[in-house]
Amino acid sequence: MSLAAFSALRRSGSRVILSVVCWTAVLATSFPLFWMISTSLKPDNELFLRTPTLLPSKPTVGHYVSLLSDTPFPSYFRNSLVVATTTTLIVILVATFGAYSLTRFRYPGRRLFAQFTLFTYLLPSVALVLPLYLTLARLHLANSLLGLVITHVTFALPFALWLLRSYMVTIPADLDAAARIDGATRFGALVDVIMPQALPGIISTSLFIFIASWNEYLYALVLISRDASKTLPTGMITMLTSSFDVEWSQLMAGSVMMSVPLLIAFTFLQRQMTLGFGVGVVKG
Repeated sequence: MSLAAFSALRRSGSRVILSVVCWTAVLATSFPLFWMISTSLKPDNELFLRTPTLLPSKPTVGHYVSLLSDTPFPSYFRNSLVVATTTTLIVILVATFGAYSLTRFRYPGRRLFAQFTLFTYLLPSVALVLPLYLTLARLHLANSLLGLVITHVTFALPFALWLLRSYMVTIPADLDAAARIDGATRFGALVDVIMPQALPGIISTSLFIFIASWNEYLYALVLISRDASKTLPTGMITMLTSSFDVEWSQLMAGSVMMSVPLLIAFTFLQRQMTLGFGVGVVKG
């Protein structure tokens, strides 16, 4: 066998091994999602068989129907959607203007402020629960969706500001100058020139904030006790579990429906999310 043929065979074998490793990792990480969907479609008599089955022998959507019609799941879903969407909009609006300020203006303490902002994100969430609860209680915002939105903003804004700052650093300042020479105001240059350039970073940051708010459990558990204001993470736990039993089928059905908005977002915005995180991390 010639040296060229041996090298080609070695490269081919390396690709095969790499493909096997990657697909093994994909299957391993995807199996919990597959098991969740399968369990949500199984009738009750198949849940605790001595020999579990991968696929339901008689699939049923009764658990989904029961979840939507006989439980407060739709109310929890609506609350989570309102909280996550509102949090994302507020954070992205403030972080975009803040990142533009940190990368385009010169003022004392600018770099120190950026570093301190990231430091606040590194604080553990549990250390902020009591101060936030006492503050919201004094403002009469505890046990409300508005209070929960404010709380989510406090932990999401520092990271969003730092990430968008890292992304806007890569956008040449000459674009601002060219826009202003053409007659645009500072605000017009930001909206018409900078924000379209920063769109991948804004989209990736928005997805991160939405997912973090959608899945947040600790603050929602501590701050919300009224059932009508609960979000999905806390509402599903209290609704489908007790000290004696767990409604596994409905819990899996709820988990599947809870994952749908995130899967849709990843499906349509995967390319922008990857590009945004890549540029922000590598060049920031």
